[in-house]
Amino acid sequence: MPRPESLAVSILLTALVSLGPLSTDMYLPSMPALRQVFGASVPEIQLTLSVFLAGFAISQLVYGPLSDRFGRRPVVLGGLMIFAAASTACSFAPDIEWLVLGRFFQALGACCGPVVGRAIVRDIYGPTRAATMLAYMGTAMGLAPMVAPLIGGYVTVTFGWQGNFLVLLFIGLVILGGIGTMLSETNKWRDHDALRPATIIRNSALLLGHGAYLGYVVTAALVFSGLFAFISGAAFVLIEVLGVPVAYFGYAFGAVVIGYMIGAFILARLNHRMGIDRMILIGSTTCLLAGLALILLLAQGIVTVFSVILPMMIYLMGTGMVLPAAQAGAVGPFPRTAGLASALLGFIQMASAAFTGFMVGVFDNGTAWPMSLTIALMGVLTFAWFRFRVWPRRAENPGAG
Repeated sequence: MPRPESLAVSILLTALVSLGPLSTDMYLPSMPALRQVFGASVPEIQLTLSVFLAGFAISQLVYGPLSDRFGRRPVVLGGLMIFAAASTACSFAPDIEWLVLGRFFQALGACCGPVVGRAIVRDIYGPTRAATMLAYMGTAMGLAPMVAPLIGGYVTVTFGWQGNFLVLLFIGLVILGGIGTMLSETNKWRDHDALRPATIIRNSALLLGHGAYLGYVVTAALVFSGLFAFISGAAFVLIEVLGVPVAYFGYAFGAVVIGYMIGAFILARLNHRMGIDRMILIGSTTCLLAGLALILLLAQGIVTVFSVILPMMIYLMGTGMVLPAAQAGAVGPFPRTAGLASALLGFIQMASAAFTGFMVGVFDNGTAWPMSLTIALMGVLTFAWFRFRVWPRRAENPGAG
């Protein structure tokens, strides 16, 4: 097998961690069509997103301890098999209830990617280099949410909504084959007590009681919730409110994702000089300003594709600086419980985003206001939490800079 630090393994890990964004974003262009096919309401269709994140959040609490106990490789292989089976079930869904259930199980499988993938990066690169590596991976991962809606739009127009889930099935099988043939075990500190309830509760309490860990986790959850508010509402705002054709939705969505790639690349280049905390402060300030700009434009009656896409591109540029840095800052100090640390981080992040996406659907009124107000609120909260709760206590994590 290739060395863990090799380019081939890095590409494979990037694809693995990208499984979540691919599963979330590829079928976005088909959401208005799903409403017509199944005769469902907007909140019901958006429930396929929120349920996916809920399943993602719950299963992270299982994957983390499992990978700490049995190793990263077998856990990833099992998760990818679940993902393949659920993707097949989604493609044959006869009604919205079946699709919601299928999406839940698809999330249970896809979740192995980010939670175990972050732990693998921590295993291979250590606490210091992990932030830089996650940032470079984040830059490459930006291609997933940029390309996925574009592909999904054309697949929906050509083959119908089912085609998107068949494409995801194919991608899952390719990654499964790559993991089976290219990735060796990276967990050198297997904890035989990792699955004991008392151990999980004790280690979870220690992590959540660690000031720096909790600070980074909440920062990641808030900024990701703003991103997911856009993911949840973008298809309806751009396609139904602003009239963007389904086939072209991916181009508008991809333009926004370019912002994330730029932010992640800036983090990768400057992290070693400025440190995690300074980069998060810059990124959260960027999110704050972008969210306020989005609201100000709407308040002035300016509602165009450009007035939505440009502020969101800037918001995601800030997210690209905040999210990988906060994730690395949370997981980095805990080599022996990296799986659990990554799992708790992911659970809180996904649970927060699932609730946020659901609320965007609940308050849908056929305008861009529910989505935009939520994004702006998350930008304000991200900045305020980090600046006044985490920044003054950065000495608790000396490696943060």
